[in-house]
Amino acid sequence: MSNHFVQFHANSCNYRIDLMLTSQRKSLILDLLRRDGQVVAKHIAEDFSLSEDTIRRDLREMAAEGLLKRVHGGAMPVAPELPDFSTRKGVSSEIKERLGKKAASLVRSGQLIFLDGGTTTAEIARQLPREFAFTVATHSPTIAAELEHHPTASVILIGGQLYKHSMVSVGSVAMAAISQLRPDIFFLGVTAAHPVQGLSTGDFEEAAIKRHISSCAAATYVPLTEEKLDRVSPCLILPIAGVSGLIVTADSAATAIEPYRNLTAEILEA
Repeated sequence: MSNHFVQFHANSCNYRIDLMLTSQRKSLILDLLRRDGQVVAKHIAEDFSLSEDTIRRDLREMAAEGLLKRVHGGAMPVAPELPDFSTRKGVSSEIKERLGKKAASLVRSGQLIFLDGGTTTAEIARQLPREFAFTVATHSPTIAAELEHHPTASVILIGGQLYKHSMVSVGSVAMAAISQLRPDIFFLGVTAAHPVQGLSTGDFEEAAIKRHISSCAAATYVPLTEEKLDRVSPCLILPIAGVSGLIVTADSAATAIEPYRNLTAEILEA
């Protein structure tokens, strides 16, 4: 066997080992992202006994593959896309129906509930009880319209500046009106949930008004489709510990839900 062949064979083995190690590193980086909500290139390099350049290259490649979002010095989980309201209507409709039924089952006679904007909360509106009276407050004209023919629900519509992407009122006028209410339950809509980074959305003003509604409510519950788990959007609403419960589907992956079970929020399965 020639020395040239031996050298080529050795290089091929090393190449395959390098590929495996790169794959292992990337898998570990994703595990860290799910656990911590962020990774710092310098810290990973120290933990793996590798150069920062190697880790930064891994992060660049993973960002190009859509696995994470590069930030200065490291990476964050991928922020979910924010399609417009009409596009979101047809997404996961069967799942949202199950979440809506579970959420609606929490409502009791005589309560004041507050429904956030969004397609999942629209499903809650459709599933609300019809055998007893209660009041629904909302800052979303589309949610109010869902209740046009509901036989027992009184509706309070909060006005203000319309944030068209989510079809909700935001700003000081909406804030002032909401301050006069004390809802028994607030059903909060979010675009992302992470056990460390909390509940978040894509707009600063929308995050502020969601946080304000929650502060006025006795209890806050968050319906979550599985694709929102372990994601982080730019604007924090609340930590997970800041809400009463998360509503998820019973068939959501156990590994995806497990980190949330260790927090103070109740986990309700639909």
